[in-house]
Amino acid sequence: MINKVQILSVTPPSNLDSYIRIANLWPMLSIEEEKILTKRLRYNSDLDAAKTLILSHLRFVIHISRNYSGYGLLQADLIQEGNIGLMKAVRRFNPEIGVRLVSFAVHWIKSEIHEYVLRNWRIVKVATTKSQRKLFFNLRKTKKRLGWFNEEEIQIVARELGVSSRDVREMESRMSAQDITFNPLPEEDFDGRINNSMQYLQDKTSNFANGVEQDNWEEYAANKLSNALLRLDERSRHIIHARWLDKSKKNTLQNIANNYGISAERVRQLEKNAMKKLKIAIET
Repeated sequence: MINKVQILSVTPPSNLDSYIRIANLWPMLSIEEEKILTKRLRYNSDLDAAKTLILSHLRFVIHISRNYSGYGLLQADLIQEGNIGLMKAVRRFNPEIGVRLVSFAVHWIKSEIHEYVLRNWRIVKVATTKSQRKLFFNLRKTKKRLGWFNEEEIQIVARELGVSSRDVREMESRMSAQDITFNPLPEEDFDGRINNSMQYLQDKTSNFANGVEQDNWEEYAANKLSNALLRLDERSRHIIHARWLDKSKKNTLQNIANNYGISAERVRQLEKNAMKKLKIAIET
């Protein structure tokens, strides 16, 4: 696990320009150097290797953070959140998969920055569910092009983003709203005591980060599975879907065999070969 020493070493200082200049001076790793370091971290828990991997990728976090400059938040804060995502990626990266660390880390960096933007863009959260978070970021890009929406434009945006028109209207309303003080003036109870409404809010603690991380991972895994299925031939894809992905029912080997006019043993062989191909496709 990466401890606080590593976190402090990649936190942007007060002089952001100096931090960016130093980060860009850190040498980039070759494929072979990266492979050696990631294996040292994964198999030997080498923290020095983890630190080198993180420092050599800070420039990518800086580059990604610049895409979120339009939200009125300090770039140093965006970079710091992105660095947390980078450290999570370094900790989870599997060097045996055969991809570069930066390709794997982009997802985690953006995820942390997205959550920071949503937490701090408004005092009151504008997006809590996965679909709302997706709509929030895409709607800002769309509004630069369309301005205030009429009914036709709402339908276009809803169709482009795969959400309902009601979701578009609600998010547009949330984004245009202004924060106000929850309880500007205290009131007096009948017995003369000061009544502050905030005192009666229930404190519900929850591990929100784990939920977001789980949502992101499930979306990533679903995309990997969908792409892997596309590499199968039509019959193999149908067999896998019928045997494992059809939630309404699980088809038996014999039912599928009858459909294709082949033996149940042949269906079992096709299923086994298809599962092997899926595993290879998902791991690459």
